[in-house]
Order: sequence, then C-alpha cells, then structure tokens
Amino acid sequence: MLNFLRVNRNIRSIRRYLDIVRVLSTYGFDQALEMLGLADMVARSRRLFRRSAPNIARLTAAERMRLALVELGPTFVKLGQILSTRPDVIPLAFVQEFEKLQDNVPCFSFNEVLAQIAEELGGPSEQYFVHIDHVPLAAASIAQVHRARLKTGEEVVIKVRRPGIVKIVESDISALLALAGLAERHLPGSEIYDPVGLVREFSRTIRREMDFSREAHTIEKFRDNFSRTSWMYFPRVYWDQTTRGILTMEYVDGIKVSDKEKLAAQGLDGRMIARRGADSFLEMVLNHGFFHGDLHPGNVMILPDNVICLLDYGIVGRLDDGLKTFLTDILSAIVSRDMDEVVSLLLFSGDISDSLDTRSLKRDLSNFIDGYYEIPLKEIEVGRMLMEFIEIITIYSIRIQPDLMLLTKSLVMIEGMGRALDPAFDMAEHLRPFIIRSLRKKFSPLRISRDINQILVSYLNLARNIPRDLKEIINRVNRNKFKIDLEHRGLDKFTADFDRSINRLSVSMILAATIIGSSIIMQTDKGPKILDFPALAFMGYTAAALVGLWLVYAIIRSGRM
Repeated sequence: MLNFLRVNRNIRSIRRYLDIVRVLSTYGFDQALEMLGLADMVARSRRLFRRSAPNIARLTAAERMRLALVELGPTFVKLGQILSTRPDVIPLAFVQEFEKLQDNVPCFSFNEVLAQIAEELGGPSEQYFVHIDHVPLAAASIAQVHRARLKTGEEVVIKVRRPGIVKIVESDISALLALAGLAERHLPGSEIYDPVGLVREFSRTIRREMDFSREAHTIEKFRDNFSRTSWMYFPRVYWDQTTRGILTMEYVDGIKVSDKEKLAAQGLDGRMIARRGADSFLEMVLNHGFFHGDLHPGNVMILPDNVICLLDYGIVGRLDDGLKTFLTDILSAIVSRDMDEVVSLLLFSGDISDSLDTRSLKRDLSNFIDGYYEIPLKEIEVGRMLMEFIEIITIYSIRIQPDLMLLTKSLVMIEGMGRALDPAFDMAEHLRPFIIRSLRKKFSPLRISRDINQILVSYLNLARNIPRDLKEIINRVNRNKFKIDLEHRGLDKFTADFDRSINRLSVSMILAATIIGSSIIMQTDKGPKILDFPALAFMGYTAAALVGLWLVYAIIRSGRM
C-alpha cells in the first residue's frame, strides 16, 4: 500500500513538473528552460500545446513571470509573495511586480467548509457551533475565514483550510525542488543563491502556514510576551475547536488602522496609536526576537482606549542574538559613517561571491550615506533607508538572512502606517532608545565574559578535534580511500547536443548510402518496375526523400541551421 501511494505521489509530481514547463514556455521563458537542460521538453511542449499567452510580446519579463505564477496556482502565488521580500535574490523589477500578487481565488462551498470542520474536529459542526455564517469574511489560497458562534455563546472566527491544498502544495514543492536542482547543475554562479536551499526554506514556510495549530501557539506566545502591556491585545484561541486544519479564535470587533475617519469619529488618538505601534514592533524585534511578519493595514485593528490588536499570525520572523547584534551594529555603523565597519559586518554575516569588489562597495555605500547626511533625523524613513541599503548590497551579490529581509519590509509598513496616523511620526526617535539599550547590553561585563567563555570553548573544541581529523585524513590516504568529488556544470547539455549531432550525421550517411544504392540499381534496369523505374530504386529514392525532408524540418524547428 505504501509503495502504491509513493508511486501515485511521484506520478502527480511528474505531471505537475511537466505542467510547470508548459506554462513557463507559454509565457516566453523557453530560453531559461533550455539553460536548465530542458530543450527537448520545451520542443515537445511546443508541438503538443501550440499556444502562447495573449499579448506577451508587449509585457516585460517580470510581468510575464507574475502571470505565469498566477496560472500555476496558490503555491506559486505564495512563492512569488515571499520572493517579493527578497531583493537580495531576485531583481528589483521582479520584486515590484511580485508585490502585486494577491490571493484572488474563488471561495470553496459552505458544504465543503462543514465537511472540513467535521473531519478535523471529529464530529458535525452542530456539535461545536450554534451558527456559522455562510458567506466567508475572507478567502485566500490556503484557507478561508467564517464568522461563527460557539455553543457557549462566544462570537468567534473559524479559519478553515482549503480542501486538498496539502496534496497540491506537496506536489508543487517536489517539482520546484527538481527545477532548483537543475538550476544548481546548469546555471553558473547559482551557488551564491542556493536554489535548493531557497525552495526548502519556502517549503518550511508554507508548511508552517498550513498548520493552524502552529499559528495558535504563535498567538499565545505573543500574548505572553506582551502580558504586561495593557495597550496590546491578542485574540483568544479556543483550543477545543482548533486543529492543524481548523483555527477557532475570538472575533475582534475593531476599526482598521487605515480608516482615519472612523478613528477620529470614535475619539481615538492617531499620534498615540502610531507611537504605541512603533514601540511594540521594536519591542518584538530587539527584545523578544520574535515579530509579526505581515503587518499590512488590514491586519491591524484599533480597539477602544487606543488599544492595538494584530490579526493573521501565519507569517512571523525570528531574530536570534546574533542577528539582533548584527542589526544593532549595522545601524550604528551607518549612523557613524564607518564604511570599513559596514563592509566588515557584511562580509562576516552575508553570503558573498568570490569576485566581490570591496572598493566599489565602499564607494557606493559612502555615496548612500552622504545622501542622508544633511537630512534631519526626523525626516529619515528608517525602513526606506534600510531597503535602499539592501538594494545596494544586492548589486554585489551579498545575501542577507531572510528574517532580516522580512524585518525590513515590515518596518516599511509600520513606518508608513505611523506617518499616515501622525505626519510628524519619527521612527528614528523611537529606535534610538532600543539601540542604546542593545549597545549597553552588548558591552556589559556579563555579556563580554560570556562571549569570551564561548570563544575559549570553541577553540578548545577545535584543538581537541584537530588530531583526530588529521589522523582520519592520513588513514584514508593510506587505505586509498581519500576521494575528491568533481562536478562538471553544464556537461549534460553538451552531451545531449553532441548525441543529437551524431544522430543527424548517422542519418545523413544512411541517406547518402540509400541514394547511391538506388542510383546503382537504376543503372541495372532489372527486376519489377514502378512507373518504368526499377522498384527497388523507386522505393529507395522515395524513402530517401521522406527522411531528407524530415531531417531538414527537424533542423529548421530547432532553430540551429
């Protein structure tokens, strides 16, 4: 049974793989597919599916890729949304285009909602809910949300996972891993971007997002982190009605932070909300190391007394002590205009290429800092400044940790909401005490002694392991077991092209031999006749003509005369 399921899953993955190739070819990415060694598959796709997307000739590559992701479905839309936060991985034009991706998917039926609830909770919905609204509050690629009432009377919202989405996502991930593997084998310089690692990172993200019990635990963690903050509110989770595929939480009736007219009508203070929002976000980042990663205005509600409530906890970011220290150090180095320190931090923390031009990097970073030098601190948008900084280092193929990229985008959103609520909002002013506190903590005697202790332990472990490792290497050499693996990138494409050329040459030789043999038979003028020609000669010429036409057609179709 297990073998059958595995085979069935593999068949689905192969079918999806072919579908991806077809869609990419449809939207004009044949050259990219050929670079991945898929030239034959592209040619077959052209013969089987003779169509192209409408008006693609007038679209940019980024626009065509966005349309291709939409056609490929929810997994690829999610991939595009995540890549829109990674300007260190894809060009800026693609980042801007992928930001337009939305979960524009049709709602699934209410009967399917009831079936999902019954399957997840182990009983009919009437056993847990008095009423469930037929019309969803929201629908996305992974789930949709309905308002409901528990049998105990509480107003709640139910987040219901879309039927069959897990199988779809797993099939797509398998196909993406195969394409990423081809990219690593065939595309020079792809190792700096680690395509397979990016797909695995994406798979972890989307699998976490599909597991609603994780999201429920995330809400509880945020509530614990802000247990002493009276002006932050987090919805209550109803665990008896929550599983991996169902999330039931308190319905929060508030005002969207973007609705300034309603906020003013209710007597709420925009300046106070902006200040509290900035402080709470910086508290998440620099103190807790655990922050909400999807803080657009639709996920921020304002309750009476200027209380802030956050919604949708599917995407979160994490900063360990090392990343928090890096963030504090890089901001301090930028403010102090110490380019040597900025470059040193980048080289230490980011993935860099062997051809990095540090002199040009320092020059571009100095020009970047000079552009902010005479601007008053209150006029500097910290999020935009960090985004511009990342755009510069992206040019030099320096990769930054994904959580730092998510943090930068979230900071841009927070700053935009703050300035919309309060035109005099100054993120730098809110940031200063957190940085000072972090620097004091970094240089405290306790922290220094702990760092020294860690360094000593690391060197002690290194000294302990060196003799053993050297002995292992020498033993392998003595036993002729010492191996060096060499990888030839792009050799598969050369082999395929070489085989194709040999095959054409062989067909040509057979064709020439057939024509010569037929000509010799023609001179004998013996045997049965067809149209007054010797039958064998006539058949030989006919076969040679057909094969010759097929060979010319194949060469013209390949585009390589």
